[in-house]
Amino acid sequence: MSDSLAQALLTWYDQNAATLPWRSSRDPYRIWLSEIMLQQTQIDTVIPYYTRFLAAYPTVEALAAAPQDDVLKLWEGLGYYSRARNLHKAAQQVVATHHGQFPKTADELRTLPGIGPYTAGAIASIAYDEATPVLDGNVIRVLTRIHAISEDVTQTATKNHLWGLAAEHVPQQRPGDYNQALMELGQTICTPRTPQCQSCPVNTLCEAYATGTQNQYPQKKKRAPTPHYDVAAGIIYNNDGHMLIAQRPNDGLLGGLWEFPGGKQEVGETLPETLKRELREELAIEVTVGNLFTKVKHGFTHFKITLHAYECQYQGPMLPHTEPQLIEAQAIAWVTQGELARYSFGKADRMVIEALEKRRGMLL
Repeated sequence: MSDSLAQALLTWYDQNAATLPWRSSRDPYRIWLSEIMLQQTQIDTVIPYYTRFLAAYPTVEALAAAPQDDVLKLWEGLGYYSRARNLHKAAQQVVATHHGQFPKTADELRTLPGIGPYTAGAIASIAYDEATPVLDGNVIRVLTRIHAISEDVTQTATKNHLWGLAAEHVPQQRPGDYNQALMELGQTICTPRTPQCQSCPVNTLCEAYATGTQNQYPQKKKRAPTPHYDVAAGIIYNNDGHMLIAQRPNDGLLGGLWEFPGGKQEVGETLPETLKRELREELAIEVTVGNLFTKVKHGFTHFKITLHAYECQYQGPMLPHTEPQLIEAQAIAWVTQGELARYSFGKADRMVIEALEKRRGMLL
């Protein structure tokens, strides 16, 4: 089947491939950047970010030399910020260890931060014509339908089986085009719901289509209910009217981004009590908690939050300190509202900033 599958897909791809900015080049830097951005993100969302990012950092050397804060700011709104931090680290590693030249094999590419088996396979096959497989959600769906694989695709054994099948199908000629065709087939025709089987270039090779069971694949165990947390954050003003913002540690959720400090509500606490406790634990400061300014809802990969933002008055550091302490933050800044735009924030905090800007506009 391998030769028939590759031939049919490549013929279809030659006639139907989408025109995308990263497909105009074999430059591994551009391919790497696009693949990192496309992880967990829709193509239409990625394109303007990709264009802006290349304008700011046209080479891996330019990206490596940039401050991390600038990289995060340019990434702001794209989400999954560990991708941006790893992108920056990988660029620095390419420059420092590989003299600005990307490794040319999938195995070598996997030594770079943020590059796993899928991304390594995509870069190596597209940029360097290495006959190596890719396996993302789209490819999993296509392969489980073609081969009628009924095992749970979240299990390691099933994934290993699928990697093996993917490797068997990769042709020696045009492996990059083949891998892109396979992914594009999953994006446009072999979709999760209502797949367009009549238009599929490989439907004669598909076991699921032959038996009318395509909607049964891939098999996954049901997800547990998504937990929800209430979070309290402080818009903390000092006597000069400046706001206190804190930078999150690099190694955690939203690492390196700035925030209105606060944290998750614990059982038995009111939200103002939560905020006062969190500020003592994170920064060793005391505040007077005022009125609730706004609340916003936001979803992460594995949980959801409602962020309750309170306007607060800074009272000072906890004794015996003379300054706020960087206990669970890597930096703080006192800023005016107009200066907030210089800093990179996660989505929930940006919604708070939008509410602040809306209020300011109403007051002008």
